[in-house]
Amino acid sequence: MVKAQAFAPGNISCVFKIIPHQDPRFMHSLGLGFTVREGVRATLSRAGRQEILFNGRSIDFPTVSGALASLQAPPLRVDLQTPLPLSCGFGLSGAAALAVVHAADALLGLGRPREELAMAAHVAEVEQLTGLGDVCNQHHGGCLLKLVPGQPLRAARLAVPARPIYYRYFGPIHTRQVLADPQRRARINQAADQALEILKGQLEVPQVDFEACIRLSRVFADQSGLLADERVVQAIAQIEATGGAGSMIMLGNAVFSNRPFAQAQETALCAHQARVLG
Repeated sequence: MVKAQAFAPGNISCVFKIIPHQDPRFMHSLGLGFTVREGVRATLSRAGRQEILFNGRSIDFPTVSGALASLQAPPLRVDLQTPLPLSCGFGLSGAAALAVVHAADALLGLGRPREELAMAAHVAEVEQLTGLGDVCNQHHGGCLLKLVPGQPLRAARLAVPARPIYYRYFGPIHTRQVLADPQRRARINQAADQALEILKGQLEVPQVDFEACIRLSRVFADQSGLLADERVVQAIAQIEATGGAGSMIMLGNAVFSNRPFAQAQETALCAHQARVLG
């Protein structure tokens, strides 16, 4: 095989609780999130030296490099393509790492189980502090609720059908800065505990009220102290003034909603999961 391609979806995190652990295999997050139609397509080929391109431009991407190193992969050319913005809350570090390990497994004929590949991407994310829970969602696909500490790849899929989602991003938030701050982590977890108590009830209903989940995410964003950018605050207020539900995308200065709003782009909640292409 000369080249291999794989895809992993973007992920929007609505509520998250940080589960710390010294072993990166067991550090992760609980909470609610969902995968979207767009994501990262990774094309890999053998090379004399490792090179990573992001939408055609050379990039230093330690999360991707770390995931490949865990597979003991030889030097590869990695071409990452995505229409989604980096560092704006779409889980692109996790998507890139997950797509890359799937493509590397196919290219090199490693035959690793899906869960092992997902764990390689998850550990690389944790080690680089670029994310805690995106890979789990991208591994499974859909609208997912995570409630079990110590099991980073365990999630329950909620009964939420595919639907349009509207979003607008204003700028990045660097996940590393949030995850490395003990005071911010404590406030986030306190707000998350309240939200998770409510979300547990969604596992038993035949049809989840997704709009209510978005409104709960908005409460979490506010109580956690993450909802701080005035542009995001104003966009959510405008959505709510028209009867819609909107919240902040975790972690990014970005907004998502169940209804169109000013200067929003459209995507869709869908159940696509990480997979090899072609």
